[in-house]
Amino acid sequence: MLQPFTATVLTLYPEMFPGPLCHALAGRALEKDIWRLDVRNIRDAATDRHRTVDDTPAGGGPGMVMKPDVLAAAIDSALMPEDNRPRLLMSPRGEPLTQKLVREFARAPGLIIVCGRFEGVDERVIEGRNLREISIGDFVLSGGEPAALCLLDAVVRLLPGVMGKRESGDWETFEHGLLEYPQYTRPREWEGRAIPEVLLSGNHAEIERWRREQAERITRERRPDLWEACRRGKDKNEA
Repeated sequence: MLQPFTATVLTLYPEMFPGPLCHALAGRALEKDIWRLDVRNIRDAATDRHRTVDDTPAGGGPGMVMKPDVLAAAIDSALMPEDNRPRLLMSPRGEPLTQKLVREFARAPGLIIVCGRFEGVDERVIEGRNLREISIGDFVLSGGEPAALCLLDAVVRLLPGVMGKRESGDWETFEHGLLEYPQYTRPREWEGRAIPEVLLSGNHAEIERWRREQAERITRERRPDLWEACRRGKDKNEA
C-alpha cells in the first residue's frame, strides 16, 4: 500500500498550521489521507525552564539566533526510521523555489521543513543536519512559516490523486519555462470584450498554436529572464 506523503514542520508557532492547507485541494487531500501534516514545536526540545530557543549572535550584532542544540534535538525527534525525506530550511538566502523543484519534492516520500525565526539559524545545525535552504522570493518575511505554507501548497497539489484532471498541471505557468497563456470562459462577450474567436473555432491545432504564441508574448513582456532562458534551451536542443 502506498504510504501517504508526510510533511513534518518544525516551528515556534505550530498554531499557524495547517492554516490555509486545510481548505480547497490541499484540505481535501488531507482528509483523504493522500498526505499527512506533522507539526512540531521547536520549543519542546529546549531543556531549560524558560524553554530558550535563541541566543545573541557570536561576534555581536542585532537580534537573536536560533540555537543549534535545541533545533538539532527538535529535528532528531521528528525523524522516522530510515527517514530519507529532504530536509529543508525556509530561508531568504536559499535557492529559489521553482516549479521544477516543486516537482522534485512531490516525488519524495515527504518533507521535513524547518521554519526559521529571528536573525537566522546557527550555521552549524544547517551543516550538521544537512538542511537545504529554500527561498520563495527576494524578500524577507518575519519567519519561515508563510514560506512553508506556500511550498507545501505547491507540492501537495502535484501529488497523485489531488488534482481532478491529470492534465490540469500540464500547461501551467512555469511548466514549460513560460508564463501561462490568457484564460477565458462564458459569457462570450463581457463589457464589450469578446473571447478570441480562435478559442471558439473548435480547431485544436490552431488553439494550441495561439496559446503557445500568447504564452511566449507574455513571457517576453513580463519575464525577459525566463524568455532568455527558454530561448537558450531551445537553441541548445536545435543544435
